[in-house]
Amino acid sequence: MAVASPRQDQLNARLAALGALPTTFPAARADALARLSAQGLPNRRDEYWRHTDPAALVAPEPPRAALFDPGEEAPVFGHVDRVKLVFTDGVFDAAASDDPALAGVEIARLAQARPGHWAEPLYGVLEAAGQTPVARPLASLNTAHATDGVLIRVTGKAAKPVCLSYRHLSEVSDAILHHVVQLAPGAELTLLENGPGAARLSKVMEVFVADGARFHHIRTQGRDHERRAVTHVFARLGKAALFKSFTLTANGRLTRNEAVIELLGDDAFAHVAGAAVGDGDFLHDDTVFVTHAAQRCESRQVFKKVLMRGATGVFQGKILVKPGAQKTDGYQISQSLLLDDAAQFYAKPELEIYADDVKCSHGSTSGAIDDAALFYLRSRGVPERQATALLVLAFLAEALEEIESDDLRADIRARLEAWLARHGH
Repeated sequence: MAVASPRQDQLNARLAALGALPTTFPAARADALARLSAQGLPNRRDEYWRHTDPAALVAPEPPRAALFDPGEEAPVFGHVDRVKLVFTDGVFDAAASDDPALAGVEIARLAQARPGHWAEPLYGVLEAAGQTPVARPLASLNTAHATDGVLIRVTGKAAKPVCLSYRHLSEVSDAILHHVVQLAPGAELTLLENGPGAARLSKVMEVFVADGARFHHIRTQGRDHERRAVTHVFARLGKAALFKSFTLTANGRLTRNEAVIELLGDDAFAHVAGAAVGDGDFLHDDTVFVTHAAQRCESRQVFKKVLMRGATGVFQGKILVKPGAQKTDGYQISQSLLLDDAAQFYAKPELEIYADDVKCSHGSTSGAIDDAALFYLRSRGVPERQATALLVLAFLAEALEEIESDDLRADIRARLEAWLARHGH
């Protein structure tokens, strides 16, 4: 049944601005469009959008976003021996990219996929499954209208990490990207992402992690402050599979990161973590849904936000343990550090458990810098700004520890130190 006006009018305006559906994978796109037509676009009355106004994400045209000049700053992950694939305002830039074959995995572009491509039966599958029990209409919109993305199939251990680098060069760009990643049994891949993408970015990543496969995902979301973004990561794990994802967000007017993870095989591990630092008119929203549907699985959600001068943080996280998912170990923590009285943090942690032999916990805290710890450092000659930065980094440490690579963790920490130096309280 189609949604009623005025939500229908809003949806019609957004779809009219986008035009016809792209031609790749037409069946999946038609199904996604049908879901979207039944759902309508989100608004503040929806339960999972109460604290995040989606108006800028659903408007027919994106708000203008000023470009950011990084100056002499070294590129993120620049020291890593990686295969770099560049998207500029949502368009693949072959001239700025490396040869995809160097990664030792199969990589293709969504825009160039032909009928019968291996990704065709996978495209949109996890997004569709992730619509229950919570509707995610912006993910449906993405599946229907994504213009490009990468399709990655890994059958062994990748020779190098694959790095998706997003550039924002137009103040009015409106990019919609959709990636599909498939790891065969025992395969392993590290996927890096960095950059803002566009003035307004919609990105979906569907990750299929087969039995015994390992997937590591580390991303940084660019410093272009006026950008808006909504991202979704959907993952499905087989037996003894491992999925680890970490996100660093620094600045941005509006960022909504959703993760929907299904643990379907016994002994699987899924860790999702994030560190966000924001100043002023900054809103950052992490929304996570983890489903345990097998035995002896472990999940961790670790999210830390540092907010100042009116910045707002949101966390909505749920662990669902289905009947029969015995020996589940689920951990969820969301914490904010408010560096002044103007900053705000909203949290909605949830547990829903239908098995009796589990270990699940969740917690959420919000507070200011520890005065005693600050006094201790100041009394030993540490300047106030430096002391504050040290305490902030200590607060974020638990999230950073979710990054297995020492080099990548050190790079992320250096970015946080630089941000704190620029935005000293």
